Amino acid sequence: MSIFFSIVNITHAGVITEATPITSILLNVLNFFLSIVGIVGILGLVVSGVMYITAVGDENRMRSAKNMAIGSVIGLVIAMSALILTGQMASFFA
Repeated sequence: MSIFFSIVNITHAGVITEATPITSILLNVLNFFLSIVGIVGILGLVVSGVMYITAVGDENRMRSAKNMAIGSVIGLVIAMSALILTGQMASFFA
């Protein structure tokens, strides 16, 4: 009988206030996705640089590499802005 009561005492759940808030979980997920976007943007810059270097005077490849670099920079600016904005909003509501 005493074994049963010791098992029951072990199975009590913790207080609900100890749980991680949903806002914290969502902020972590959003930061993860924005980090992935940043990595993809930097890889886009590297690929466009290699593309520009290996164009060897081909105007079409050079134009395409420049457009790719511009798109990567715009994506990085948007990702950084979103990261800063969400961080500020989270600190405001926390």
